[in-house]
Amino acid sequence: MAVSYKKQFHLMIKENISNAQLMCNARISANIITKLKDGQYIALDKVESICAALNCTPNDILEFLPTESSMRGGINDV
Repeated sequence: MAVSYKKQFHLMIKENISNAQLMCNARISANIITKLKDGQYIALDKVESICAALNCTPNDILEFLPTESSMRGGINDV
């Protein structure tokens, strides 16, 4: 599975929150912002910090997307 943080960036636009403001409020680094933009996994404590800063739940900021291999239904994908 892949992860997408598009929901987070849409929420930030809606709430008029910049990357710099999020970094300050959530106490995360620019490296975390880059990982979010690239759709890379981040540590759960960072997700928690972002949710606290945005006053939301993880479901509001991320979603898991099926990858090609998981769509084939292989035994290793369970």
